[in-house]
Formats: sequence, C-alpha cells, structure tokens
Amino acid sequence: MIARKRRVRLLSERLLLRPPQHSDFNAWTALRRESQAFLVPWEPTWAPDHLTRKAFTSRVYWAQRVIANGTGVPLFLIRQEDEELLGAITLDNIRRGPAQDGTIGYWIGERHARQGYMREAIQSLVHHSFQVMDLSRLQAACLPENAASRGLLESCGFKYEGVAQSYLQINGRWRNHVLYANLRSDRRGRTEIGAV
Repeated sequence: MIARKRRVRLLSERLLLRPPQHSDFNAWTALRRESQAFLVPWEPTWAPDHLTRKAFTSRVYWAQRVIANGTGVPLFLIRQEDEELLGAITLDNIRRGPAQDGTIGYWIGERHARQGYMREAIQSLVHHSFQVMDLSRLQAACLPENAASRGLLESCGFKYEGVAQSYLQINGRWRNHVLYANLRSDRRGRTEIGAV
C-alpha cells in the first residue's frame, strides 16, 4: 500500500509554517551556528555531525516520513515578507485511538527571539492540531528555569501540570522538566504553577 502524500502548510499573520526542504540547508546551518550558544543550554547535546549536509538531509527525509505516516508534523518558521528561516516547531509523537494527542517542541534563532514569532507559530499549530487533525490534547515540556519558554506556553493556553523527573538529556545531563498541556475542550480554568 502506498502512503498518501500529506501536504502541510500553515499561514499566520507573518509566517508560513512548512516542512523542511533540502534547499533550506544553508539557511538552517547558518541560523543554528550563529545561535548555538543561545540554543545549547536548552537542547540535547548536538551530534558531531549536527550541522552537516548529510545530517540535514536525514532530517528532511525524517520529516517526510513522519508527515506521511501521520506521527509527526515538523515545520520550519518562514517569515512571509522576506522568506527568512526563523526557527522550527514540531508536533511529534502523535497518538491516535483513545489518546488523540501529541507533543510540541520548538526552537528559534537568537536574533528572532522575543518578537512574537514563536507565539504565532504555536497558536497556528495548536489550531491546526485541534481543528484539522482532530487531536484532543497537546503536551510540551521545558526546563524549570526556562522562564521565557514557560511564559510563552502559558500565553498560548498551555497549563502547568507538574514535573517529570529526569525527563530528557539536555546539554549532556538528565534534567527534570516542567510539563504543560493544552486541551481542545479545557474546563480546568487557570492552574497555579507549583514549586519546582
């Protein structure tokens, strides 16, 4: 059986969100390289070949596979006015059946941070996830000290749910993460952030 080709392109006020393409290699590598010190404290350790064309090509093929089989939606943030790559957002680990959920992760280049681009991207992906993909729940996690990411998630309707011990290896160490969720039909009201 041949997998149905799925096309995912989301438009927001300033952004086009679309899957990575082979032609994005130079822009992606430049943005990741110039933002390395900004990104490394919040990400898994970069492999020695992280910025190579071979690794990027594998990333593009992975994106095509997970979109085709419905388990992920990896998207690049492209500014509409000049087609500049700003960062990326991924809806991954999509589960169907009784769960109907997925996990959101994201990064943005340092010079594009705190300009509302990622908020716009998250809001677009949340809308797409609930209204088009018919998911019921989205999760996100970040380091407890990442105040910018926590504030961003909260401003996009995600609510604090707790702490996951040793959740991910970040910058070479197992780290606790705070967990957030956004529900399609959320009746929880505002939740207070607990101590972490």
